[in-house]
Amino acid sequence: MTTKPTRTYFKPEGGLPPQTARMDERAVFTDAYAVLPANTMSDITASFLPFWDKTRLWIIARPLSGFAETFSQYIMDVEPDGGSEKPELDDTAESVLFVVDGKMRLVIDDETFEMTEGGYAFIPPAANWSVKNTSSNNVRFHWIRKQYEAVDGIDAPTAFVVNEQDIEPTVMPDTEGKWATTRFVDASDMRHDMHVTIVTFQPGGVIPFPETHVMEHGLYVLEGKAVYKLNQDWVEVEAGDFMWLRAFCPQACYAGGPTPFRYLLYKDVNRHAKLGSYVR
Repeated sequence: MTTKPTRTYFKPEGGLPPQTARMDERAVFTDAYAVLPANTMSDITASFLPFWDKTRLWIIARPLSGFAETFSQYIMDVEPDGGSEKPELDDTAESVLFVVDGKMRLVIDDETFEMTEGGYAFIPPAANWSVKNTSSNNVRFHWIRKQYEAVDGIDAPTAFVVNEQDIEPTVMPDTEGKWATTRFVDASDMRHDMHVTIVTFQPGGVIPFPETHVMEHGLYVLEGKAVYKLNQDWVEVEAGDFMWLRAFCPQACYAGGPTPFRYLLYKDVNRHAKLGSYVR
């Protein structure tokens, strides 16, 4: 029987650096991409949301005029007994939750799921759902939101909850196993207008050409480190860093650390390009 590899997931702890700390200079915001290093997720940058109890969050992506358009991404930090009975106020929003630390109870339309590290949930628009931390420690999870683009004649996708440990990664062709993607939905399923996957590079693995495509990306580094090509720049990134890539931003990478380089990847898919102004 094949032994599944042990997975680690970076999670922010908050806090503030000491007054003697040297200012980190890796945070970058350009016309084509942005990099938010792990240490930018401090107490002073945390936010709060209506109807969420004992919860703070870091908003690491949101639609911005002239930059990214399609999604928002939060890192939620929920204390014991915290959570929400009314988490989402937008009936058009679909969500993906991905747990990186701790345990929580998720209820979707009266079906209950116990989620732990590596847990992944897709929640369709207009679903009735809630989250509760029933453990004695904080739970931390990513919450990716997108306004669902309905298409006449195609049903909306249904809710599901899985764990990445139960999904066999798909190895990219001609890479000798050095580059693989954990896919949570079928890429050809037209019900879905976004994909959130986990990409894994073994040490030394590369994207050997500058990907340039219409999909917008959010990449949160779960483990390891790499040098990433973003537009014209090579940028070193490591666990806890977040990259935000505008559509058509050239991108490539080289996994240079001693452990696998893994990231949670968002992209918008399976819909026509908008003509004229983007309307939400």
